[in-house]
Amino acid sequence: MTSEFDLLILGGGCAGLSLARELAVFGAACPTTCIIEQRAHYENDRTWCFWGTADAQGADLIAHEWDRVELRHRGKTVDFDCAAHPYRMIQGDRFYADAFAKLSCAPRITTEKAVRVLSAPECSGGVWRVETDAGMRCARRLVDTRPQPGPAQRAVAPVLWQSFLGQEIVCSAPVFDAGIVTLMDFIDGDADRVVFCYVLPLTAHRALVELTVFAKDPVPLPELRVQLQQQLQIRTRRHDFTIERTEQGFLPMGLPLDTTPARHDYLQAGLMHGAARASSGYAFQRIQKWATNCARQIVASAPMDRHLPDPAFMRGMDRLFLSLLRHQPHCAPTLFLPIFDRCNPGALIRFLSDGASVRDALKVVLSLPALPFIRQIGRDLLPAW
Repeated sequence: MTSEFDLLILGGGCAGLSLARELAVFGAACPTTCIIEQRAHYENDRTWCFWGTADAQGADLIAHEWDRVELRHRGKTVDFDCAAHPYRMIQGDRFYADAFAKLSCAPRITTEKAVRVLSAPECSGGVWRVETDAGMRCARRLVDTRPQPGPAQRAVAPVLWQSFLGQEIVCSAPVFDAGIVTLMDFIDGDADRVVFCYVLPLTAHRALVELTVFAKDPVPLPELRVQLQQQLQIRTRRHDFTIERTEQGFLPMGLPLDTTPARHDYLQAGLMHGAARASSGYAFQRIQKWATNCARQIVASAPMDRHLPDPAFMRGMDRLFLSLLRHQPHCAPTLFLPIFDRCNPGALIRFLSDGASVRDALKVVLSLPALPFIRQIGRDLLPAW
């Protein structure tokens, strides 16, 4: 096969496939593109959720949606009505199938599966060269969406890491309320981390049960597995259940703003480069918007944009919020429950979905207890902190 293309996309995950799918829309104007992906096969290994705002994309891929979510801690429950902006879920298998169906109709786009990149991309004479175990691949432009950071980025750490391990189970008894998502059920007992259980009920018998941890460092999977098994016993009320599939991941929360000069011919994108919302980890909608814009720029031979940074006031709020969770994780329930209990639903959902105005952000701030933030601001200002 040919080894020279107009564009190389490294990584065929959500960001890489979303960009390729948008490029396919341009038909004959689509640049010759090669996606290099190390996986040989795609599985139902991901779930993306988002709120149904007016500009939400991916409506044709939605597998489930809910009009209510709840947060819990020590017997207290906050029931949040989101009927005007339903909480929606897209499953990995449906997303992958849709992407590859569209790419199969795009003869100018090639996908190479089970191919590993062997060294860092190099540019010489205006041509990018990537050494793979299937041979050298060359292109005038390169978009790197691989989740693992390269050597130059390993020193760049987020404020927090979100580590998660989830299993979709089928229980022998009808133990789940299919009408409401348990967004956060906080688990006490860990002074250094925020730990909670997340439950997406698909039927009375079936649900995705996920153990999530916010911490300074990624949490090893064996440790997550032990806590998840404990939660599965609680959620199923010790009834028998079978595991249908597993998903896991590590999301950066609060990466420093990338101030390196942008290049016309090279771009890093995806979770390690601003795809996820700092304070929540939501990424799917942000990736879709970026993919649409980036595809237009590539076809027009224009400079490629990174994931657009949030407004300065949002970045400041997110960083303070994450700093508080990092240094005072025990405060998490007293922060999250009041937000969902007191804040206007529309304002809160816009805040969580990147569409917040200054007024929306102010409403979120006014729903929060002030004292923990005042203390954290004081600590952040100390020279030794």
